[in-house]
This record gives sequence, structure tokens and C-alpha cells, in this order.
Amino acid sequence: MSEKIIFAEKLEGFVKSLKDHVSTDDGQWTVRGFIDIFKNVYTISSDTKIVSKILEIHLFPKILKFAQDNGYKVVLAEHQNYYPDISFVKATDESVRFAVDFKTTYRTLQKPHLCNGFTLGSHGEYFENRTSTKNIQFPYSSYLGHFCLGIIYDRADGATIDETKSHNIDELQAITSVAKNFQFFVTEKWKIASDKGGSGNTANIGSINNITDIVAGRGMFSKLGEHWFDEYWMNYKKITVQDGKGGTKKISTLREFVEYKNGDVSLVVKKRNGEE
Repeated sequence: MSEKIIFAEKLEGFVKSLKDHVSTDDGQWTVRGFIDIFKNVYTISSDTKIVSKILEIHLFPKILKFAQDNGYKVVLAEHQNYYPDISFVKATDESVRFAVDFKTTYRTLQKPHLCNGFTLGSHGEYFENRTSTKNIQFPYSSYLGHFCLGIIYDRADGATIDETKSHNIDELQAITSVAKNFQFFVTEKWKIASDKGGSGNTANIGSINNITDIVAGRGMFSKLGEHWFDEYWMNYKKITVQDGKGGTKKISTLREFVEYKNGDVSLVVKKRNGEE
């Protein structure tokens, strides 16, 4: 059994315990706010970036124990924009490394089988040049696997959150949580990738957003394999072909790319955004 399979199985087993760590019996997030030295509690914002960062902090002691229990050292990203969030490095063999990124998003209100999606890292310099150390903790090719530790949740109704109000610590139980109904999963990032850039930054790889498919690792490349994922994103919008109308266009869909490379287009998994 390969080091990657062993690591993946252990990480999957570990992640199953995380929901209980962060949730009350009725599914609410146990974090209700932040406290000052006068024991005043301030409700946290429902902003996704804030929720994501606090979740990472909340989970980090568990992550550290998992690493220690399984013979890994934890190396955190030295800079905010570095990939990945955590590098797991085997204590007895530092050539054995795994990249793990926290990925947090929320279910959409109108269609709860869908989520807002993730960005899965850059397809720029360190992705194309696998020995580069630009914006990455260790060269991309030195990792044996690239994993997402994903967290999907429901956002609380905005009407129930008053960020302007402070509470006494005795009122802690009465404070509405900004997040609830957490769902944790682990998958290799290529298995949940789409063929479009992540929102807000076209240099990032986007994910699919059907939750069932995310948890099952049924992204657009899941039948083609990681090699096709790498090739496609290294060449994203770089290959010019005729458009059939006398002009040219850049290849920007997986189907076009597989056709161009004479691959089997039947292996392209279509994104499912409709009702389950």
C-alpha cells in the first residue's frame, strides 16, 4: 500500500471525528464570538473568510495531535498567500510530504444541495513549474498528494445575528451561532475540480459545487485522472484553435481540451447543478 493511500485513509478516519469537536448536539457551532478581558463576548461576523480562519484555529489542536499520532511533522505556510495551508512531513523520511488545504464554504439557501464552491489553489507559476518555490512552501512536485480538508455549513439567518451588540459571558448559550450543520470531507483536490477558474481570481482553479459530488470526489476530471487535470490547468486558455467561424479561440473547457488531445470525451464528468 502506497504512502499516499495510507495517509488518505488515516486523514479520512480522522475527519469523521471533527463534526463533534465543533458542534453542539443540535448542530450549532460551539464558537459564539470572541471575548475581551472584561468578559464581554462579541458576536463574530458571518463573513466566509472570518468563519474559515476561526474554524482553522478551532481545529488546529486536533490537526496537530493527528500529525503526532501518525508520525508527521506539521509545517504551516510561512506567508498568508502561500500554498498549502499545512504540509504534513513524515518525521522519519522528510521526502514524504502531503499538502492539505482547508476549504470552507456554505450551502446555498435556495438550493441546499449546492454550495458556494471552493478555489483549489493557483494554476500559475508553482503549478506549471513543479520545482518552483514561488508562493508555495515546498516545490509542488515534492508532495506525494494534494488534499482538501473541506467544511460545508449552513449560514445563520442574518436577521438573528446582531454584530453591533456585546453580551456578558453568562449569556453565552443564548448567542446565536453564525454557522451550523457542518459537513466534513477529505479528497484529493483534482477529484473535485471543475474546468473553470475560481471566483474572484482567474488564476485559481475552481471546484464543482454539487455537494454530493464533492463529498464523493466526482469532479469533472474524476474519470480522466490527475494527469489530465495537470495538463488542462497548465494549458488553461493558452492553446489557440480555429472556432469554426473563420476565427480563432482559446481552449477554455475540458471537453474542448480532451478533443484537442484526442482523448476520450466520454470520460468528462458533467457538472450537476440541477435538483437531486
